[in-house]
Amino acid sequence: MTRKSICILLLISALFTSCIPIKDLTYLQDKNSSSEHPNIAAVESKPYRLQVNDVLSINIKAIDPKLVAIFNTTENTSAATAKSEAVLYFDGFTVDDHGNIRMPILGEINVIGYTLEEVRVNIEKKLLEEHFKSEANIFVTVKLAGFRYTINGEVGSTGTKTLFQERVNIMEAIANSGDITTVGNRKSVTIIRQTPTGVQMHDLDLTDVNVMKSPYYNLQPNDYIYVKPLRQKTWGTGQTGIQSIGTIITLLSLATTVYLIIKN
Repeated sequence: MTRKSICILLLISALFTSCIPIKDLTYLQDKNSSSEHPNIAAVESKPYRLQVNDVLSINIKAIDPKLVAIFNTTENTSAATAKSEAVLYFDGFTVDDHGNIRMPILGEINVIGYTLEEVRVNIEKKLLEEHFKSEANIFVTVKLAGFRYTINGEVGSTGTKTLFQERVNIMEAIANSGDITTVGNRKSVTIIRQTPTGVQMHDLDLTDVNVMKSPYYNLQPNDYIYVKPLRQKTWGTGQTGIQSIGTIITLLSLATTVYLIIKN
């Protein structure tokens, strides 16, 4: 085999190994079926159980607003303005290290390990037993002060994000973070989840449509998402065929120049 043939083979090998195939960049591919639109059974996510440092937004209403004004940390305004994350943090109820929140009049209430619905029922029960009659028509809402998660790795925008909605899935979280970069590994996205029993870690393949069957597809508050890089990032030869060819031509030109200088 001539030197020219060897160079051509090396060029072709470098081109194919350095390029990122389209199948590694496409989300939710149907890899096991020929159906154009496969039906994916939804996985019912477990209700989130409160943890230390969670911030709750609690609102209590009654027929006469003056009766419950002391329980509400913020006054309702006529303008329908959204509460900022900072306002919710300072005016919300933070779960302390003992798993309690501290409310006016009601005092400390243990909420660690409870769902939002269970906390709502507990607060409503205490109000009716200790301070109000059923005729007051007490209405209690308990929500998290934003759905918070942290994302790191090969995404457009890393850091802690807060979305003001009840549920968030992994695709929404990534879209809200500027998408995964070209050199991000969509086949191995790690979810790190803190639970009352410890830390759980799980890898998701976002290129497979069956990822929607995973219990980790729907995030839980305080989840940590890590997107690993592809090997092509460390090679530095380029992310596309044109970039790879340009890099290889540059290296060959440099090698030729050095060879001619040494020879002369």
